[in-house]
Amino acid sequence: MSGFADSRDELVRAVEAVLFAATTPMSVEAIRAQLNDATGVRAALARLQEDYAPRGIQLVRRGERWHFQTAADLAHLLRRTHEEPRKLSRAGIETLAIIAYHEPATRAEIEAIRGVQISKGTIDVLMEAGWVRPAGRREVPGRPLLYATTAEFLAHFGLASRRDLPGLDDLKAAGLLDPVDLATEQLEVVTETKQD
Repeated sequence: MSGFADSRDELVRAVEAVLFAATTPMSVEAIRAQLNDATGVRAALARLQEDYAPRGIQLVRRGERWHFQTAADLAHLLRRTHEEPRKLSRAGIETLAIIAYHEPATRAEIEAIRGVQISKGTIDVLMEAGWVRPAGRREVPGRPLLYATTAEFLAHFGLASRRDLPGLDDLKAAGLLDPVDLATEQLEVVTETKQD
């Protein structure tokens, strides 16, 4: 029994060492490859995540990749200069939201949802921020470019995956929906009720 516990502890230590030395977040498959196809990597990651939870650094999963980062409540201690918050235009925010909720999305799809054309600069700003990336081409005439969010987008907004994006009820509860949108939605419900 102690031999099994020792080998499990060695695997946890090995996974910890690989992640600590990594310059970028690593997938489970990459960790396994680094450790010569070791089994039990997921269990070792879960144990490390639990062990590091109360500490000053934490093991976090962003998408399908793992890395160590400073605990969120201590990040302010590491800032040496005043960080200028990145201001996005309303068009930028709307475009980012459409891509995040509908990815992959083409420029035409984004414009159809927004109801107005977007300037090329809007997507460029999102790509420079590292939040949006080209994701191939749609197999339709003209083969338009597809856009999707990145791992940096997930990390910046503190999301493990896109499934963690807030839903409509969450946005309403937080007061983040435009009153015009809410009024339009209520009007649609009333119209549907009258037609029934």
